[in-house]
Amino acid sequence: MLRNSVSLLRNLSSEQCPKCTQLFLKLSRPLSNSIGLQSHNDNSRLQNPPSKSFHRVSPQIEIPDVKPKAFRGLETDFPCLTKNDVSGPEPEYHKVVSGFKKFYYTKPYHLKYNNAVLPELEVAYETWGELNEDKSNAVIIHAGLSASSHAKSHKENTNPGWWEKFVGPGFAVDTNKFFVICTNTIGSCYGTSGPSSINPLTGECYGTTFPLPSVDDMVHVQFLLLDHLGINKLHASVGSSLGGMCSLNAAALYPDRVRRVISISGCARSHPSSIAMRYLQRRCIMTDPEWKKGHYYGKSYPKMGMKLAREIATITYRSGPEWEQRFGNKRIDENEEPSLCPTFSIESYIEYQGETFCNKYDPNSLLYISKAMDLFDMSDGFDSLQEGLSRVKCPVMVIGVQTDILFPVWQQRQLSDLLKNSGNDAVTYYELNSLYGHDTFLLDVNNVGAAVKGHLETDLTSSN
Repeated sequence: MLRNSVSLLRNLSSEQCPKCTQLFLKLSRPLSNSIGLQSHNDNSRLQNPPSKSFHRVSPQIEIPDVKPKAFRGLETDFPCLTKNDVSGPEPEYHKVVSGFKKFYYTKPYHLKYNNAVLPELEVAYETWGELNEDKSNAVIIHAGLSASSHAKSHKENTNPGWWEKFVGPGFAVDTNKFFVICTNTIGSCYGTSGPSSINPLTGECYGTTFPLPSVDDMVHVQFLLLDHLGINKLHASVGSSLGGMCSLNAAALYPDRVRRVISISGCARSHPSSIAMRYLQRRCIMTDPEWKKGHYYGKSYPKMGMKLAREIATITYRSGPEWEQRFGNKRIDENEEPSLCPTFSIESYIEYQGETFCNKYDPNSLLYISKAMDLFDMSDGFDSLQEGLSRVKCPVMVIGVQTDILFPVWQQRQLSDLLKNSGNDAVTYYELNSLYGHDTFLLDVNNVGAAVKGHLETDLTSSN
């Protein structure tokens, strides 16, 4: 059949069937050896075709009709429209601009790194409860990276605090019993001196000329405030995340001034995975063209970099088990065709977290405080972590969370073991199996609250 078709195509002229010539050449190549076709003869026949009377058209031959391939691509409107369906517990973070007290330290303050000196310091703080006569019932709450001094609502600021359900009359940190203090960390942007503060020597924002603070500096500044308040010894030093670093460090730097410690989701030093995640956040900000080497105040704002940084941070704050239960593979709109814009609810959630936080917090403050966290190491100046931790003499409660990926639970186990091995016989370790990952300290009121309340109110004779 194929042999006959080739013969017929050869007899047709290019005028009668232009496409037949091309088809003939294509079909003749593999058959040239078997049917005796030679390329020079073929060309001769094609150049001098027989007369029209000899041509016959077979109805069995289908002449191909060549058409261009169809194409239909994406038609997406960029930027993608935000479609948020946020449900579930979330921390209470607000942009705090008022409602706090100020402590002014008018002497030069010398920082740990780079022989740096600040000409003066401002420290924002808030208090709850009443200081007793001998000033022995003070509890300091150390804030995390994102938080302000506003741990609990009060009449000067009625917005919910970031530890709203943990602090108050009868709560975990009972304001009927304790005088509670929370400061804004040095380097932050909610009232305490930081990159967005005015340098009194220039009249302009410090920007990235602000010295790099350490976790040690964060603690030293808080004790300057305690001196100002006339508090010689704390009943307790309590903190989570960065605050967990500070709470532990307070007892190491001032062992005679801290009666007991609670460190939640903290560590004895940062580990590479946490450092890597915070590095990426800083890179997002510092590669934003609007960052302008940290001198963007009054000119621009690195919103996109800050938003991306917070989106990365959000991934480290929560847990896979929570997101599987909360989002699964649920789509934002089951009837919408797929595109490069967010398709899944988890994408929308991450985008929402970045969008809502990026204008609440100063990007430079994130750079500075996250770097201080990376550099935290209790073995600094000592031969080992255990030796560095041996300075902590008071009772300590260490709380870890099994689903925490930012401060993994093995770090709290390690901290507990090192404290015990250093000679501290009053160490309590409490491990939680919570869905909320690192944010457990902000959301799990029952479990975290019960542990905190028990440690604060138990009569620990060795803590006096």
